[in-house]
Amino acid sequence: MNAIPLLPNALARRLFLHRHGLGDAPVGPARGAALCEVIDRIGFVQVDSINTVERAHHMILWSRRPTYRPPALKRLAEKDRALFEHWTHDASILPVAVFPHWKHRFARANDRLRTNWHRWFSDGYEGQLDTILNRVAAEGPVSSTEVGEGEERRGGWWEWHPSKTALEWLWRTGQLSVTRREGFRKYYDLTERVIPDAHRLPDIPTGDHIDWACSAALDRLGFATTGELQAYWNAITPDEARAWAKGALAAGRLIEVDIEGFDGKPRRSLARPDLLAHAATLPPAPNRLRILSPFDPALRDRARAERLFGFFYRIEVFVPEPKRQYGYYVFPVMEGERLIGRIDAKAFRDQGALRVRAYWPEARQTMPKARLARLEAELVRLADFAGCERVEFTEGWLRDGS
Repeated sequence: MNAIPLLPNALARRLFLHRHGLGDAPVGPARGAALCEVIDRIGFVQVDSINTVERAHHMILWSRRPTYRPPALKRLAEKDRALFEHWTHDASILPVAVFPHWKHRFARANDRLRTNWHRWFSDGYEGQLDTILNRVAAEGPVSSTEVGEGEERRGGWWEWHPSKTALEWLWRTGQLSVTRREGFRKYYDLTERVIPDAHRLPDIPTGDHIDWACSAALDRLGFATTGELQAYWNAITPDEARAWAKGALAAGRLIEVDIEGFDGKPRRSLARPDLLAHAATLPPAPNRLRILSPFDPALRDRARAERLFGFFYRIEVFVPEPKRQYGYYVFPVMEGERLIGRIDAKAFRDQGALRVRAYWPEARQTMPKARLARLEAELVRLADFAGCERVEFTEGWLRDGS
């Protein structure tokens, strides 16, 4: 029996960052086809409403292309129709070329929603499905606010009014698509008027879809367990991912490899047969310091980030302020191939200031003058991106490493 090869932690981190567009120098064009290539490389960008500095999808792209500005993404999605918005593990913006694969997701969603939504939501939404479709067909795009006119306003997502529930159903099952956003409000139109025929009409066989979902995930992760393959797009079931891996191993298209964690412990994973040889050819990531979105694709899987980088991170938005360890919305900081700290910053655009409340270095990460200068330079770039003229530091902002 052949010994299982080991990928050292340093090379594992390097490979993973290169696959996620963080192993290259953050330079290059950030609009049109070039921006599409960035998004395709990382698979998708997660959409999030929190706007402490800038929304997650914009920060993800800015971290890789500092010349990026939000209108470039809006044009690609709403005018060029090169992107579309739907669910992966969460709301995301994806290349429109993967839309045919989402038709499988729409079919599963239709079955799942019929089972669950009768338990979760009040009755009445099913009677609105045809009403909303007919209205959109006749009058054009609508938002959830417009379809809910005259209906009782309620609290959380589980208390949506019937028309909002119906609108969400139609989107999740692919009958409607997001045609544009105004501010952060989504407007929906008939899918046939949003998604180009070349991507809307093809039907992909189930086997081909499963092969794509696993292969495309592995190409972006570099190495993965079957659970990580399934979770990347969240477009197939765990059983489908396991069956695919078993067949690919038997056919020699995959190998097993041990990935050394930050703590030195190995984790058995799957990879392409040339993984180790390819990893050895990759150049080190530039020593550029980057401030990342908490929802960056490289950090989305918190457990994987902790294994590879020794970086424990949790969003504290829903933690009561007195119980927060760091802050409401704290940004991870990467230097080269290491996660070296986290920073609490907020844009006050009306005052022209990006205010830094605190920076916490990771354990054993000091802040010599050169590193501090790189952090301050990145904050200046972040302030400019956020529409602020200057950076302001709260007294005592530079904390001791834990």
